[in-house]
Amino acid sequence: MIHGVSQSLKSSQKRSLERLAKRKVLPEQVVSLDLAREMARLSRELGAQVGVLIDRRGVVSHTIIGSSHELEIPELGRVRAGSARFRGLRLVHTHLRGEPLSKDDLNDLALLRLDLVAVVQALGDGDAGAVELAHLAPIEDTASDAPEVAFDPFVHVHARDLQRLDFHFLENIQALEAELARRLRGRAGKRQRERALVIGVHPDEERFAETLELVRSADVEVAATILQRRSRVNPRTVVGAGKISDIVLEGMRQGAEVAIFDIDLKPAQAKAFEKLSELKTIDRTQLILDVFAQRAKSGDGKLQVELAQLRYSLPRLVGQSDALSRLGGGIGTRGPGETVLEISRRRIRDRIGSLEKKIDQLSTQRDLRRRRRRDSGIPVLSIIGYTNAGKSTLLNALTNSKVEAADKMFMTLDPTSRRLRFPREGEVVITDTVGFLADLPRDLKAAFRATLEELEDATLLLHVVDCADPKLDEKLTAVEAILEELELNEIPTLIVLNKCDLLPEHEVAGLVRRFNAVAVSAVKRVGFKELIARAEAVLGARPFVETHAVPEESLTTVQHLDQGATLATDV
Repeated sequence: MIHGVSQSLKSSQKRSLERLAKRKVLPEQVVSLDLAREMARLSRELGAQVGVLIDRRGVVSHTIIGSSHELEIPELGRVRAGSARFRGLRLVHTHLRGEPLSKDDLNDLALLRLDLVAVVQALGDGDAGAVELAHLAPIEDTASDAPEVAFDPFVHVHARDLQRLDFHFLENIQALEAELARRLRGRAGKRQRERALVIGVHPDEERFAETLELVRSADVEVAATILQRRSRVNPRTVVGAGKISDIVLEGMRQGAEVAIFDIDLKPAQAKAFEKLSELKTIDRTQLILDVFAQRAKSGDGKLQVELAQLRYSLPRLVGQSDALSRLGGGIGTRGPGETVLEISRRRIRDRIGSLEKKIDQLSTQRDLRRRRRRDSGIPVLSIIGYTNAGKSTLLNALTNSKVEAADKMFMTLDPTSRRLRFPREGEVVITDTVGFLADLPRDLKAAFRATLEELEDATLLLHVVDCADPKLDEKLTAVEAILEELELNEIPTLIVLNKCDLLPEHEVAGLVRRFNAVAVSAVKRVGFKELIARAEAVLGARPFVETHAVPEESLTTVQHLDQGATLATDV
C-alpha cells in the first residue's frame, strides 16, 4: 500500500512504488544499494521525496510518497512509554536538493521512537548519492558534580555513498537497546516509585519549584526537569513540536512513564500531548489531587477528595471513537440504549450527587459542633497559612500533641482541634487546618468547603508564615487573597513568623516590625510566651465565659510549655 498523495500518479509509477515493498534488506544494512537507487530514480521522476519503513527482518512495511520538500509518515500505533525498546522500524527516504536530515526527520525519530532515520540524496541522473543517518545517542555516565555541557541526543553518521557507509544496522541498534534496558533495570532495582519528567511552562519560577515539592510529596521520583518559558502555551499541545521531541527522548533515556506540568491543561491539550509523547500526562490540579488522596485519613477527607477528583474527571471523560457516543442525535442514535461513555458519565454524576449530599450532612454536623462551641463561649484560634509553613508542628508544640507533621506539602487535610488553657483567658480551642496554595483549583475549594467552614467561627486566626522562605511576601499575599475570597478577612489575624531560628536575629526583628508579627520556632519551642501574650491581648477584648466542660488536669497549660506540656484533649 502506498501512503501519501498518489492520486495523480500514472499506473506505471504506482507499480514501481509498489515493487519497492518486495525488495529485501540484509540485517546489517540500513538500506540495500538496489533499493536506494530505485527510490532515487523514482524520486527524480516524480519530483517528490520517496520513503520506506523497513522492519528488522529487512522487509519494507510501508511505502511513502511526499512533496518535493517533505513526506508524512502514516499512523503507526503506540509504543509503551518507559520501555527500552524502539519501534523496530527505520525510515529511509530521499532528498532532492542535497539537504541534510531536517528537524522534522529528527522529530519523527524521537516522537515515533524509530530505530533510525536515514536520508539518501537523489542525484540529477537518478542515482543514489550521499547518505546521512541518525539514531539515539547512548547514555553516558557522568559524575553528579560534573559541569553541565550541551549534549546532542543523536548520533549522526555520514558517507559519500552507500558503498562507503560503515554502519552495521542490527548490531548497533540492539546494542543501544541493551544499554537502555540495563540502565532501566538498574533503576527499577532501586525504586518502586513512578519516574516523572517535570515540565515547567508557567512564567513564574516559584511555581515550578512548588511543583517539584508537590511531586516529592506525591512520592514520585523526578527523572528529569524540562523548562520551556513561553509567552503563551501552544493551544493544542502546550509545548512546541521540537520540545515534545526533547521530552520524548529524555523520557526514553531516563525511563520515565509520566509527564507532569506546572500548569493546568485543557482536556484536549492533555490528550494531544499524551498521544504525541506516549507519556501519561498529569497537570497541576491532578498532582494536587493525588497528594490530597494520599493524605486524606478521615472519612470526611476521603469523601471530599473523591468529590474533587470526580468533578475534575467528568469533563475529561472522552470516548475513543465517535461510535461510543449517541450525544450527537439524529438517525441511528435514537433508542433506549446507552453507550459506554454515557453510562460512565451518568454514574459519575450520580456519585457526585451522592457525595454532595453526604458532605452537606457533614457540614450540618460541623455547624452543630460550632454552635455548641459558640454557646459555651470558648474562644477558637484557627491556625492557617501556606502549605508546609509549619502549622501542624506549631499545634504539636503548643499542645504536646502528635498530629502528623513532615517537611512535605499538605500533610494536614482534616481539621484537628485541641483544647488548652491560657494563663489569663482560661480554656481555648486551637485548630489546625488544611494548608493554602496560590491559585488553588476551583474543584478543590468547592469540595473542601465543609473543612474551610471551620474558619468562619474563629475568634482569632494565627497566620503562620515561613519567615525563611524567599517567597514570603508572595505566599502571605496568596493566603490573604484566599481569606478575602472566603469572606474571612474581617476576623482578627495575628501573623506568626515561624522558623525564626533559620534567620539572623536582626532580620527576624525587621520582619516582626514590618508585619506587626510575633516570631517563633515551633521546632525549638521559642517565642511561645510572646505568641500567647499577643493572642490573649486579642481575646481580652471580647467577653469571655469560663467553662468547666473539660477537667482541668486534661488541659494543656501554657505556662508549662517550656518544660513540656501535659495532655491536650481532642475536640
